[in-house]
Amino acid sequence: MPVVCIIDDEPSIRKGIANLLKSAGYQSVCFDSGTSFLASPWKAQASCVLLDLCLDGMPGSDVQRSLKAQGNTLPVICMSAHASEQLIAQSLRDGAAQFLVKPFTAEALLQALATTLLERR
Repeated sequence: MPVVCIIDDEPSIRKGIANLLKSAGYQSVCFDSGTSFLASPWKAQASCVLLDLCLDGMPGSDVQRSLKAQGNTLPVICMSAHASEQLIAQSLRDGAAQFLVKPFTAEALLQALATTLLERR
C-alpha cells in the first residue's frame, strides 16, 4: 500500500485528504509543518508527498528544496490556494512532479497521485 505524506497546516485539509486517500487504498501520514516532516523517518519511507506551499514557519518551497539538496528523490506534488503562473513554474523547475491549485477535486488529486506514482516506477 503506497504511503502518502500530507504536509498542510490546515487540520481540515489534512483530514479531508487523508480520508480521501484511505478510501482510494492509500495510507497517509499527516504533518502540520515542513519541519516536522523533514525531522521524521517518513521522508525516506513514503511513496509521495502532498506539499502545501503556504505553510506557517518553513515555506513548502523550502521543504522541497531541502529534500532535493539531501538527494531525496521522493516525488512531491505541490498544492496552493495562492498559485500564480510564476509559483507553479518555479515549483516544477524545483522538481515538483505535479501542481494542484486549491480548491481541487478529489478526481484531480487521485489522478495526479496515480500519474506521479506510475512515473516513479
